[in-house]
Amino acid sequence: MYQVQRLVFYYSVSPVHMGAGTSVGVIDNPIQREVHTKHPVFAGSGIKGAVRNYCTAAWGTTAKGDVTAIFGPDNDASDHAGAVAFTDAQLVLFPIRSLKGGYVYATSPLALARMLRLTGNTASWTVPTSVETGKCMMTNDALLTDGKLVLEAFEFTRLPGGSDIAEWLSKNCLPKEDGYAFFRDKLKHDLVILSDDDFSHFVENATAVETHVRINNDTGTAEDGGLFYTENLPPESLMVGRVMASVERTKSNGDRSATIKPRDAEDLLKVLLDGEKGIDGKLLQFGGDATTGRGLVMLQTQEIG
Repeated sequence: MYQVQRLVFYYSVSPVHMGAGTSVGVIDNPIQREVHTKHPVFAGSGIKGAVRNYCTAAWGTTAKGDVTAIFGPDNDASDHAGAVAFTDAQLVLFPIRSLKGGYVYATSPLALARMLRLTGNTASWTVPTSVETGKCMMTNDALLTDGKLVLEAFEFTRLPGGSDIAEWLSKNCLPKEDGYAFFRDKLKHDLVILSDDDFSHFVENATAVETHVRINNDTGTAEDGGLFYTENLPPESLMVGRVMASVERTKSNGDRSATIKPRDAEDLLKVLLDGEKGIDGKLLQFGGDATTGRGLVMLQTQEIG
């Protein structure tokens, strides 16, 4: 059982490819998606692997005991389980190209409700229930063209409201560093709340798809049939999940003396998140295509109410 938990926001700085394997569809290498919503998702196992990789490199060999206690043994998984677990990360904000303003931060009542549930329902706003297909809640009239909001090739009728949600998201969900001040301000003004149906359309069809060509090492030219397509979650997307910790787990016949008391969950979570080289406020690499600069994600944690 996990004794302490904290919220984790994942803000994509570059395209992110958390792969779901190959596909028989048009996209050869799709990203991970939830079955029931089709929203992009970061699997908890992939998050844990990326975080472990970062901690192993950043903490060095002197902290190997911490890495083993937090994530579990390197080789023999039956020895004991790690003390920390990451849930799957759910989609909160998705950037959509706008005729004015470059892009907007889009969300939906479903995405907001799921995030609010993870926070412990402590926010001061309520989830909107009156957003119909073809309409959107927004506050920035400067984004309108002839009274309509134009996203990609679609027009939406403006509904008032959402300023309290935009203010809360800007204050609590985006990174606190000075370099993100522009994006916090943009989120405060350019949040758009779409209907669940319209939001689902964009998150399924407006991701970044890149064309790749497989090169033959001997000839230096493209191989026959070497054309393939890879899907990425676009930059400026925001995901949310939880990180949970239990008391340090050790095997009874392990190398720890019976007189040494295992560290409690709060201590281990602080080492992982708030230590000198903790992951809170750090830029990590998630998923594949690391050598092409993909997968840069900023992590920010927050207490759960």
